[in-house]
Amino acid sequence: MITSFKVFMVTVLLIVLLMTAVFFALFNGAVDIGFYDLLGILGGGGNGVERHIILDIRLPRVVMAGIVGGGLATAGAAFQALLKNPLAEPYILGISSGSAVGVILAMISGLASAWLLPLASFTGGFVSILLVYFLGRVGGRLHTTTMLLAGVMVSAFFGAIIMFLLSIASFQELGNAVFWLMGDLSSADNKKVVIAFLYCAAGFLLLYINFRGLNLLTIGEETARHLGIAVERLKVVIFITASLITGISVAFSGLIGFVGLVIPHSARLLFGGDHRLLLPASALLGGSFLIITDTAARTVIAPAEIPVGVITAFVGAPLFIYLLKRKTA
Repeated sequence: MITSFKVFMVTVLLIVLLMTAVFFALFNGAVDIGFYDLLGILGGGGNGVERHIILDIRLPRVVMAGIVGGGLATAGAAFQALLKNPLAEPYILGISSGSAVGVILAMISGLASAWLLPLASFTGGFVSILLVYFLGRVGGRLHTTTMLLAGVMVSAFFGAIIMFLLSIASFQELGNAVFWLMGDLSSADNKKVVIAFLYCAAGFLLLYINFRGLNLLTIGEETARHLGIAVERLKVVIFITASLITGISVAFSGLIGFVGLVIPHSARLLFGGDHRLLLPASALLGGSFLIITDTAARTVIAPAEIPVGVITAFVGAPLFIYLLKRKTA
């Protein structure tokens, strides 16, 4: 049984890792800023241009990467418990595709503001949630296998809608939408960071207070019922909360794959399956992972950028194959 001391120590170590990733990301970029200059800027000094680069461009982007990475990893861990499948991830249920449709519609209609993007993403994601939820219910209960198949179908359906919207978009809208679909954190600013943090933090807390139910779900639904868990209500809470975290992440970052799949799987192998530790570990590791991969995306061919989703796929796919082989060996 996991102890509170282990939860505390692992969390502290992962916070240190996250802070290291943040400092590494702030230090690296297309414009060279010295180590002591960076310390001076963070301490309130520095010249105007360098302060603008660090505080108004890099810092919001780095923080947004941490929030989105943590959110996707948390949602992935929740979906894996819900489906009792460590290979599940946020996009498998079609939530991201529905959110993407909402965001692309907002882009095409010129309504892509900091407040309307989450609303558009939430609306698209909520429609996909309803479709998967009602298709996944059999005999008044949510069946995980049926829900998984429904998610694949809904994802394909919304994928077709995305292709249609791209085919009728103008050249400029098409370019923006395609780059965003591959993962893009370049539009992050302080307002978007605050909005994303509030949504994702609330979702994380709601999932975390249900860590015992998540643990019991992974053992079996009948066991959970016998131990006093309202299984159907808990499944709805997990499904909706994890879906909304995914939706807000998609709104501000586009479609970034593998974070919600590889990070919870890695955390489970490193720290075990107790969600009291697995959820914070996944969130902190996911934040660190996306910060580092986004730093690579904006520096490898600087001043040009690579979509961060391309980097996460390059890193995540081999890592996932390694973890899968290690688990089955």
